[in-house]
Amino acid sequence: MTSGQGSDPHLLALLRAIRLRQSAPDAAAAGVADTAAALTDMSTERVEPEPDPAESATGYPVTTPSARGAAAGQESAVGDEGRRGAGAGGIGRAAQRGGTGPAGETAGQPGSAATGAGAGGGPRPGSELLWRGGQGAVLGRSGLGGRAPDWAGASAAYGVPVNRVNPIGGINPAGPTPPVPNVPGVPKVRPIGAPGTEFPSANTDQAGTPLAYRTARQNVSADGMEPGDTTALLDTQRLLSTSLALAGGSDEVAGRLWYALLQAQPDLLAGLPGATDSQREQLGRALTWLVQRIDDPPAVVAGCARLGAALAECGVQWTQLRLVGAALAEALRAGMEPGEWRQEFDQTWRWAWQHIYKWLVHGGTLVAYQPTVWDTEVISHELRRPDLAVVRLRPFLPLPYRPGQYVRVEVDGVPGAQRPYSVAGSPLLNDEIELHVRAKTENGVSGTLVYETRVGDRIRVGRAEGDMGLPAEPRRGILMIAGDTGVAPMKAMLAHLAASQDPRQAVLFWGVRNLGELYDIDELMELSRQAPRITIVPVVAEGDPGPYPFGLVTDAVAAYGEWSRYEVYLAGPPLMLAATGVALRELGVDPGRIHHDAPE
Repeated sequence: MTSGQGSDPHLLALLRAIRLRQSAPDAAAAGVADTAAALTDMSTERVEPEPDPAESATGYPVTTPSARGAAAGQESAVGDEGRRGAGAGGIGRAAQRGGTGPAGETAGQPGSAATGAGAGGGPRPGSELLWRGGQGAVLGRSGLGGRAPDWAGASAAYGVPVNRVNPIGGINPAGPTPPVPNVPGVPKVRPIGAPGTEFPSANTDQAGTPLAYRTARQNVSADGMEPGDTTALLDTQRLLSTSLALAGGSDEVAGRLWYALLQAQPDLLAGLPGATDSQREQLGRALTWLVQRIDDPPAVVAGCARLGAALAECGVQWTQLRLVGAALAEALRAGMEPGEWRQEFDQTWRWAWQHIYKWLVHGGTLVAYQPTVWDTEVISHELRRPDLAVVRLRPFLPLPYRPGQYVRVEVDGVPGAQRPYSVAGSPLLNDEIELHVRAKTENGVSGTLVYETRVGDRIRVGRAEGDMGLPAEPRRGILMIAGDTGVAPMKAMLAHLAASQDPRQAVLFWGVRNLGELYDIDELMELSRQAPRITIVPVVAEGDPGPYPFGLVTDAVAAYGEWSRYEVYLAGPPLMLAATGVALRELGVDPGRIHHDAPE
């Protein structure tokens, strides 16, 4: 297969496998006979023909009647599937059927292995490309591989029936074949004058490339796609879509697939964020996405690479993914009525997974060399104060994080600028992340998120960062002190405690300037009702405090109790962090038990 400038090696591998896989069985049999004959010829001692005085104007030798008779005799020995036709301009049966030659060019076209020698004519321009060099060069040019595979073993490994083209190795001959005559050599173009005055051949360009070969390359796009690829991709898409519909749709198949993975690889699902329902929803969306985009290989390759990077961030091991293809095929088969499951469904899904697996691994290796970025969609935007919004995002791919961490956010309106925001949510609940954003300016990242962002917008976030998180000691109490939007990471840890039914005691002091700044008090109180050992204490510094304590948050902490045996977490403005840290040390709290992220 040819490739153009800027082509992706993984994309080209997909296209080559698709073309080989979709080849008809009779064309495959013809290719086996042709290649066997070619290899037999290469293994014999090559005899250079005597220069023939009768040459065409193009510089190619003219085949003599005796040579044509020998070729016709060999055609009879090889059988009806041979490629050397007898008569003027004869083309082998593989070309008549519209098959493709090993070089990826259409049979019967210049440069194809199926083109025969006509009466009074030799090899056509470009056909000699298959015969240059040693046996390895021939195999590499024709895309066959270095040795003949075990067809029974290949069929069992890749789900390809006998007499079909193996999607990975291609076609290779097997068994003895009768000898074939040597292919006539191609003499060099003879100069007609002094050096520098030669005229190029009528069949070559200025660089000496055969015009037929150059024309064939001009019909190939920059990404390596050829006209026949579209039909093959649409046929693959039809099989995937039909089998998915017969099996009950993407949601039902995703449910059965999730259960199969839970039985076989529970650690795989445990490393992914979200509860059971959200993980099933993600699997369903992934199946729908794959079927809808399988006819767009660049999009599939790029999407699988991003998914591989996300899975690597989740700590997924590649060995855990090897059985997904078989589990997916079984999830589809189990949802069909008796007699509806067909072998071509199984082959298509397993074949697709072989390529997806390779691209996932490729994307996972990129994590060590470039930052991982998640595309997210805004699913909720609430303006809780004139200058503050609670924004909920749904990543398109799994985004792992620990309660208490933050992510860096980038918006289209301010390209290149990233701002950190804590995640207020628990990965045990769903696959959403919640950001509390206060606008520091009318523009910039914060201003864009508060004033200009709408539901449906796309926002990019980086990997989760930060050292804050629930303590490993299961019986140690937790003290949280937050100021303003610093309540977001505290809410995440409280939500995680409530979702996991953690029995530890946790107390949150939320210091604000006035009652109007308690923008998230209702949801925090709901968490305290879900987990009785969670206590929420708002502290109002100015104005009417309502039912809450009045004054500085540090005074309220000191008056509430003794905290030397608690793990302490701080979040808020830099001045608040410094003052609270000093007050806690005066209360006898070990500085090693005080945790907060460095202010930026």
